[in-house]
Amino acid sequence: MIRRRLLSSLISSTSLLTPKTTLIPTFSQIQPFKESNFNNYFANGASGFMGFRAYSLLSLNDLRDNVPRKQKTRKGRGIGSGKGKTAGRGHKGQKARGTMKFGFEGGQTPMRRRLPKRGFKNPFSLTFQPVGLGKIARLINAGKIDSHELITMKTLKETGAIGKQIKDGVRLMGRGAEKIQWPIHLEVSRVTVRAKEAVEAAGGSVRRVHYNQLGLRALLKPEWFEKKGRLLPKAARPPPKLRGKVDSIGRLPAPTKPIPFYTEEKEAASTPA
Repeated sequence: MIRRRLLSSLISSTSLLTPKTTLIPTFSQIQPFKESNFNNYFANGASGFMGFRAYSLLSLNDLRDNVPRKQKTRKGRGIGSGKGKTAGRGHKGQKARGTMKFGFEGGQTPMRRRLPKRGFKNPFSLTFQPVGLGKIARLINAGKIDSHELITMKTLKETGAIGKQIKDGVRLMGRGAEKIQWPIHLEVSRVTVRAKEAVEAAGGSVRRVHYNQLGLRALLKPEWFEKKGRLLPKAARPPPKLRGKVDSIGRLPAPTKPIPFYTEEKEAASTPA
């Protein structure tokens, strides 16, 4: 009712002020767009709009969410709906009375058992993020890494030598080994033969340290434990299968000085596991 009054008052006020003005052009007046027609229309008939305030027919109480066009099918509500009585399931049978587990094919061998198995997933596999000696040398030349201090996995992460997603540790690779011309000391999870020989030839050392998942988090993100109000965990010992692949237990918090290799450790590290 309020909209009709607003619309009628708007039309009456415009008709009183400009009685000979046609606000809406007829079908015969509609022509293809031309600049001359456009100018003539506004000069002759549309000037009545210039001095009036525009009223919107849209109000806040008319706004609503997007309603789906297709309504949900209501089953079992009488035969007139087309989905009454049996509700589209038909007469009798297992499918009309209940539901079966996913993949059930009526008693015959299901597809998941007809197809053969391919491969397996090793639950004990470890994923190490690789980093080359060439990248470490570039960061040392750029001044981001101090070659006089111990280079740990935390140092490599903070300087951008490796990514943020470190799953089980870091593997030191021999790419760019010729760029290492000064002694450096590193502590990583694994190291290749070429990388170890290049570092030792320059007078440095590489120690393979073991961290479990909790210990690796404590090494890379010690602030997480401080935020949670927890103490740093103790370093975990390697399992029996990994004792021949590591040199020592990882230290917490992140160490700053290397541990020198003793004669027995050097002989054990040189012999193949």
